[in-house]
Amino acid sequence: MNIGTFHFEVPVFLAPMAGVTDTAYRIIAHDMGCPLCYAEMVSSQGIHFRNERTLEMLKTEVAERPIAMQIFANTPEMAAEAAKYVEDLGTADILDFNMGCPAPKIVKNGEGSALMREPQKAFAILSAIRKAIKMPFTVKMRKGWDEEHVNVLEMAKLAEEAGVDAIAVHGRTREQFYRDNADWEIIAKVKQSVKIPVIANGDVRSCNDLKKILAVTGADGVMIGRAAQGNPWIFKQLTHYWKTGEMLLGPTMKERAEVIIRHLDLLLKYKGDYVGPREMRKHATWYTRGITHGAVLRDRFNKAESRQDFLDIIEEFF
Repeated sequence: MNIGTFHFEVPVFLAPMAGVTDTAYRIIAHDMGCPLCYAEMVSSQGIHFRNERTLEMLKTEVAERPIAMQIFANTPEMAAEAAKYVEDLGTADILDFNMGCPAPKIVKNGEGSALMREPQKAFAILSAIRKAIKMPFTVKMRKGWDEEHVNVLEMAKLAEEAGVDAIAVHGRTREQFYRDNADWEIIAKVKQSVKIPVIANGDVRSCNDLKKILAVTGADGVMIGRAAQGNPWIFKQLTHYWKTGEMLLGPTMKERAEVIIRHLDLLLKYKGDYVGPREMRKHATWYTRGITHGAVLRDRFNKAESRQDFLDIIEEFF
Protein backbone atom coordinates (compact mmCIF):
# COMPACT_ATOMS: atom_id res chain seq x y z
CA MET A 1 0.00 0.00 0.00
CA ASN A 2 0.99 3.62 -0.45
CA ILE A 3 0.87 6.46 2.07
CA GLY A 4 1.58 9.53 0.04
CA THR A 5 4.96 8.99 -1.58
CA PHE A 6 5.84 5.99 0.59
CA HIS A 7 5.21 2.44 -0.60
CA PHE A 8 5.00 -0.48 1.82
CA GLU A 9 5.21 -4.00 0.40
CA VAL A 10 4.13 -5.51 3.71
CA PRO A 11 1.98 -2.92 5.51
CA VAL A 12 2.08 -4.27 9.06
CA PHE A 13 2.59 -1.20 11.22
CA LEU A 14 3.28 -0.47 14.89
CA ALA A 15 0.44 1.52 16.46
CA PRO A 16 1.15 4.66 18.49
CA MET A 17 1.06 3.85 22.21
CA ALA A 18 1.86 6.36 24.94
CA GLY A 19 4.71 5.20 27.13
CA VAL A 20 5.53 2.32 24.78
CA THR A 21 6.44 3.36 21.24
CA ASP A 22 9.43 5.54 22.08
CA THR A 23 12.70 5.59 20.15
CA ALA A 24 14.09 2.49 21.88
CA TYR A 25 11.11 0.30 21.06
CA ARG A 26 10.68 1.71 17.56
CA ILE A 27 14.26 0.79 16.69
CA ILE A 28 13.71 -2.76 17.93
CA ALA A 29 10.42 -3.06 16.01
CA HIS A 30 12.12 -1.85 12.83
CA ASP A 31 14.86 -4.44 13.33
CA MET A 32 12.14 -7.09 13.59
CA GLY A 33 10.75 -6.12 10.19
CA CYS A 34 8.15 -3.46 11.01
CA PRO A 35 8.23 -1.12 7.98
CA LEU A 36 6.59 1.85 9.70
CA CYS A 37 6.33 2.72 13.38
CA TYR A 38 3.94 5.31 14.74
CA ALA A 39 5.44 7.34 17.57
CA GLU A 40 3.78 8.21 20.87
CA MET A 41 1.20 10.97 20.53
CA VAL A 42 2.62 14.47 20.96
CA SER A 43 0.71 17.45 22.32
CA SER A 44 0.21 20.37 19.96
CA GLN A 45 0.05 22.58 23.05
CA GLY A 46 3.44 21.26 24.10
CA ILE A 47 4.83 22.09 20.68
CA HIS A 48 3.28 25.57 20.76
CA PHE A 49 4.86 26.38 24.12
CA ARG A 50 8.12 24.56 23.23
CA ASN A 51 7.81 22.26 26.22
CA GLU A 52 11.17 20.55 26.73
CA ARG A 53 9.74 17.05 27.24
CA THR A 54 7.49 17.43 24.20
CA LEU A 55 10.35 18.51 21.97
CA GLU A 56 12.37 15.50 23.18
CA MET A 57 9.58 13.25 21.91
CA LEU A 58 10.00 14.70 18.41
CA LYS A 59 13.60 13.50 18.15
CA THR A 60 14.19 10.41 16.01
CA GLU A 61 17.05 8.25 14.77
CA VAL A 62 18.05 7.11 11.29
CA ALA A 63 17.53 3.50 12.42
CA GLU A 64 13.78 4.07 12.79
CA ARG A 65 13.03 5.83 9.52
CA PRO A 66 10.56 6.02 7.94
CA ILE A 67 8.54 7.05 10.97
CA ALA A 68 5.06 8.50 11.52
CA MET A 69 4.76 11.22 14.16
CA GLN A 70 1.36 11.55 15.80
CA ILE A 71 -0.03 14.81 17.18
CA PHE A 72 -3.25 15.66 19.00
CA ALA A 73 -5.11 18.97 19.21
CA ASN A 74 -8.58 20.46 19.68
CA THR A 75 -8.43 23.46 17.33
CA PRO A 76 -7.53 23.81 13.64
CA GLU A 77 -5.04 26.57 14.41
CA MET A 78 -3.10 24.59 17.02
CA ALA A 79 -3.15 21.43 14.89
CA ALA A 80 -1.87 23.22 11.79
CA GLU A 81 0.89 24.97 13.73
CA ALA A 82 2.06 21.70 15.30
CA ALA A 83 1.95 19.85 11.98
CA LYS A 84 4.02 22.54 10.26
CA TYR A 85 6.54 22.47 13.11
CA VAL A 86 6.93 18.69 12.77
CA GLU A 87 7.35 18.95 9.00
CA ASP A 88 9.94 21.73 9.27
CA LEU A 89 11.83 19.85 11.97
CA GLY A 90 12.45 17.03 9.48
CA THR A 91 12.54 14.21 12.05
CA ALA A 92 9.45 12.41 10.70
CA ASP A 93 8.29 11.17 7.32
CA ILE A 94 4.53 10.92 7.86
CA LEU A 95 2.27 12.98 10.10
CA ASP A 96 -0.63 11.30 11.91
CA PHE A 97 -3.51 12.98 13.73
CA ASN A 98 -5.03 11.35 16.80
CA MET A 99 -8.82 10.99 16.91
CA GLY A 100 -8.78 7.69 18.78
CA CYS A 101 -7.23 8.12 22.23
CA PRO A 102 -9.88 7.27 24.87
CA ALA A 103 -7.96 8.51 27.94
CA PRO A 104 -10.13 10.74 30.16
CA LYS A 105 -7.44 13.42 30.50
CA ILE A 106 -7.29 13.73 26.70
CA VAL A 107 -11.03 13.49 26.07
CA LYS A 108 -11.94 16.12 28.67
CA ASN A 109 -9.94 18.66 26.64
CA GLY A 110 -11.89 17.86 23.49
CA GLU A 111 -8.97 15.94 22.02
CA GLY A 112 -8.46 12.35 20.87
CA SER A 113 -11.66 10.36 20.50
CA ALA A 114 -13.72 13.32 21.77
CA LEU A 115 -13.50 14.62 18.20
CA MET A 116 -15.63 11.68 17.08
CA ARG A 117 -18.52 13.66 18.61
CA GLU A 118 -17.75 16.77 16.55
CA PRO A 119 -17.53 15.86 12.85
CA GLN A 120 -17.35 19.39 11.51
CA LYS A 121 -14.69 20.43 13.98
CA ALA A 122 -12.70 17.31 13.10
CA PHE A 123 -13.06 18.13 9.42
CA ALA A 124 -11.83 21.68 10.03
CA ILE A 125 -8.79 20.36 11.91
CA LEU A 126 -7.89 17.80 9.24
CA SER A 127 -8.37 20.38 6.48
CA ALA A 128 -6.14 22.87 8.31
CA ILE A 129 -3.39 20.28 8.69
CA ARG A 130 -3.59 19.36 5.01
CA LYS A 131 -3.22 23.00 4.01
CA ALA A 132 -0.30 23.49 6.39
CA ILE A 133 1.92 20.60 5.26
CA LYS A 134 3.06 18.77 2.15
CA MET A 135 4.24 15.57 3.88
CA PRO A 136 2.02 12.44 3.83
CA PHE A 137 -0.76 12.70 6.38
CA THR A 138 -2.86 10.02 8.08
CA VAL A 139 -5.53 9.96 10.78
CA LYS A 140 -6.35 7.33 13.40
CA MET A 141 -9.94 7.11 14.60
CA ARG A 142 -12.36 4.82 16.41
CA LYS A 143 -15.66 3.22 15.50
CA GLY A 144 -17.46 6.08 17.24
CA TRP A 145 -18.06 7.55 20.67
CA ASP A 146 -20.39 4.77 21.86
CA GLU A 147 -22.74 2.19 20.35
CA GLU A 148 -25.47 4.81 19.99
CA HIS A 149 -23.11 7.07 18.06
CA VAL A 150 -21.22 4.88 15.59
CA ASN A 151 -20.19 7.45 12.98
CA VAL A 152 -16.86 6.23 11.64
CA LEU A 153 -18.24 6.03 8.08
CA GLU A 154 -19.14 9.73 8.16
CA MET A 155 -15.80 10.62 9.75
CA ALA A 156 -13.82 8.57 7.23
CA LYS A 157 -15.53 10.31 4.31
CA LEU A 158 -14.82 13.71 5.89
CA ALA A 159 -11.17 12.72 6.36
CA GLU A 160 -10.93 11.73 2.71
CA GLU A 161 -12.55 15.01 1.67
CA ALA A 162 -10.06 16.90 3.85
CA GLY A 163 -7.16 15.36 1.91
CA VAL A 164 -5.92 12.71 4.31
CA ASP A 165 -3.71 10.07 2.63
CA ALA A 166 -4.81 7.07 4.71
CA ILE A 167 -7.13 6.20 7.60
CA ALA A 168 -6.45 3.82 10.49
CA VAL A 169 -9.61 2.52 12.14
CA HIS A 170 -9.74 0.90 15.58
CA GLY A 171 -12.88 -1.21 15.64
CA ARG A 172 -14.02 -0.16 19.11
CA THR A 173 -15.92 2.85 20.43
CA ARG A 174 -14.41 5.26 22.91
CA GLU A 175 -16.69 3.92 25.63
CA GLN A 176 -15.34 0.41 25.08
CA PHE A 177 -11.75 1.54 25.59
CA TYR A 178 -10.11 -1.87 24.95
CA ARG A 179 -12.92 -4.15 26.17
CA ASP A 180 -14.82 -6.76 24.16
CA ASN A 181 -13.91 -7.71 20.60
CA ALA A 182 -12.98 -5.21 17.91
CA ASP A 183 -15.65 -4.80 15.23
CA TRP A 184 -13.95 -5.78 11.98
CA GLU A 185 -17.18 -5.51 10.00
CA ILE A 186 -17.31 -1.76 10.53
CA ILE A 187 -13.75 -1.49 9.20
CA ALA A 188 -14.91 -3.36 6.09
CA LYS A 189 -17.66 -0.76 5.62
CA VAL A 190 -15.11 2.04 5.92
CA LYS A 191 -12.95 0.36 3.29
CA GLN A 192 -15.95 0.16 0.95
CA SER A 193 -16.89 3.81 1.52
CA VAL A 194 -13.58 5.56 0.73
CA LYS A 195 -10.97 5.39 -2.01
CA ILE A 196 -7.92 6.12 0.14
CA PRO A 197 -6.08 3.28 1.95
CA VAL A 198 -7.58 1.91 5.16
CA ILE A 199 -5.49 0.41 7.96
CA ALA A 200 -7.31 -2.07 10.23
CA ASN A 201 -6.59 -1.95 13.96
CA GLY A 202 -7.80 -4.13 16.81
CA ASP A 203 -7.26 -7.71 18.05
CA VAL A 204 -4.49 -8.81 15.67
CA ARG A 205 -2.31 -11.04 17.85
CA SER A 206 -1.23 -13.82 15.49
CA CYS A 207 -0.82 -14.86 11.87
CA ASN A 208 -4.29 -16.38 11.93
CA ASP A 209 -5.71 -13.05 13.14
CA LEU A 210 -3.88 -11.28 10.32
CA LYS A 211 -5.37 -13.63 7.76
CA LYS A 212 -8.87 -13.20 9.21
CA ILE A 213 -8.84 -9.42 9.55
CA LEU A 214 -7.65 -8.94 5.97
CA ALA A 215 -10.31 -11.36 4.71
CA VAL A 216 -13.11 -9.68 6.70
CA THR A 217 -12.15 -6.04 6.16
CA GLY A 218 -10.38 -5.98 2.81
CA ALA A 219 -8.09 -3.42 4.46
CA ASP A 220 -4.88 -2.29 2.78
CA GLY A 221 -2.80 -2.81 5.91
CA VAL A 222 -2.94 -3.56 9.63
CA MET A 223 -1.77 -1.79 12.75
CA ILE A 224 -0.54 -3.73 15.78
CA GLY A 225 -0.96 -2.22 19.24
CA ARG A 226 -1.13 -4.07 22.54
CA ALA A 227 -0.06 -7.38 20.96
CA ALA A 228 3.33 -5.78 20.29
CA GLN A 229 3.95 -4.92 23.94
CA GLY A 230 6.86 -7.12 24.97
CA ASN A 231 6.52 -8.90 21.64
CA PRO A 232 8.42 -7.18 18.82
CA TRP A 233 8.79 -10.66 17.27
CA ILE A 234 5.20 -10.29 16.11
CA PHE A 235 6.46 -8.12 13.25
CA LYS A 236 8.93 -10.78 12.13
CA GLN A 237 6.16 -13.38 12.29
CA LEU A 238 3.47 -11.32 10.53
CA THR A 239 5.69 -9.92 7.79
CA HIS A 240 7.09 -13.39 7.07
CA TYR A 241 3.57 -14.82 6.95
CA TRP A 242 2.41 -12.00 4.65
CA LYS A 243 5.23 -12.80 2.22
CA THR A 244 5.29 -16.60 2.39
CA GLY A 245 2.19 -17.94 4.17
CA GLU A 246 4.52 -19.68 6.63
CA MET A 247 4.25 -19.31 10.40
CA LEU A 248 7.45 -18.77 12.35
CA LEU A 249 7.97 -20.05 15.87
CA GLY A 250 8.04 -17.63 18.79
CA PRO A 251 11.27 -16.44 20.43
CA THR A 252 13.50 -18.72 22.45
CA MET A 253 14.48 -17.81 26.00
CA LYS A 254 17.91 -16.80 24.70
CA GLU A 255 16.31 -14.44 22.17
CA ARG A 256 14.09 -12.94 24.87
CA ALA A 257 17.11 -12.30 27.08
CA GLU A 258 19.08 -10.70 24.23
CA VAL A 259 16.24 -8.32 23.33
CA ILE A 260 15.61 -7.37 26.97
CA ILE A 261 19.27 -6.35 27.30
CA ARG A 262 19.21 -4.51 23.95
CA HIS A 263 16.02 -2.68 24.87
CA LEU A 264 17.49 -1.72 28.24
CA ASP A 265 20.69 -0.43 26.63
CA LEU A 266 18.68 1.71 24.21
CA LEU A 267 16.64 3.14 27.09
CA LEU A 268 19.84 3.88 28.99
CA LYS A 269 21.18 5.65 25.89
CA TYR A 270 18.10 7.78 25.28
CA LYS A 271 16.69 8.25 28.79
CA GLY A 272 19.62 7.91 31.15
CA ASP A 273 20.70 5.74 34.07
CA TYR A 274 17.78 6.68 36.33
CA VAL A 275 14.74 6.78 34.01
CA GLY A 276 15.95 4.01 31.67
CA PRO A 277 15.89 1.10 34.15
CA ARG A 278 12.60 2.23 35.64
CA GLU A 279 10.91 2.39 32.25
CA MET A 280 12.42 -0.99 31.42
CA ARG A 281 10.58 -2.64 34.31
CA LYS A 282 7.22 -2.76 32.52
CA HIS A 283 8.81 -3.86 29.25
CA ALA A 284 10.71 -6.65 30.99
CA THR A 285 7.52 -7.98 32.58
CA TRP A 286 5.83 -7.92 29.16
CA TYR A 287 8.77 -9.72 27.55
CA THR A 288 8.46 -12.54 30.05
CA ARG A 289 4.69 -13.05 30.05
CA GLY A 290 3.65 -16.68 30.01
CA ILE A 291 6.99 -18.21 30.92
CA THR A 292 7.89 -20.39 33.91
CA HIS A 293 8.42 -18.44 37.16
CA GLY A 294 6.77 -15.41 35.51
CA ALA A 295 5.33 -14.02 38.77
CA VAL A 296 8.70 -14.21 40.51
CA LEU A 297 10.40 -12.64 37.52
CA ARG A 298 7.93 -9.75 37.42
CA ASP A 299 8.52 -9.07 41.10
CA ARG A 300 12.28 -9.05 40.58
CA PHE A 301 12.14 -6.86 37.48
CA ASN A 302 9.91 -4.34 39.22
CA LYS A 303 12.63 -3.78 41.81
CA ALA A 304 15.53 -3.49 39.35
CA GLU A 305 17.32 -0.13 39.46
CA SER A 306 20.38 -0.62 37.25
CA ARG A 307 21.69 -2.45 34.22
CA GLN A 308 23.50 -4.85 36.50
CA ASP A 309 20.27 -5.66 38.34
CA PHE A 310 18.67 -6.71 35.07
CA LEU A 311 21.73 -8.72 34.05
CA ASP A 312 21.70 -10.55 37.38
CA ILE A 313 18.02 -11.44 37.01
CA ILE A 314 18.52 -12.67 33.45
CA GLU A 315 21.57 -14.69 34.44
CA GLU A 316 19.61 -16.37 37.21
CA PHE A 317 16.41 -17.13 35.34
CA PHE A 318 17.47 -17.48 31.71
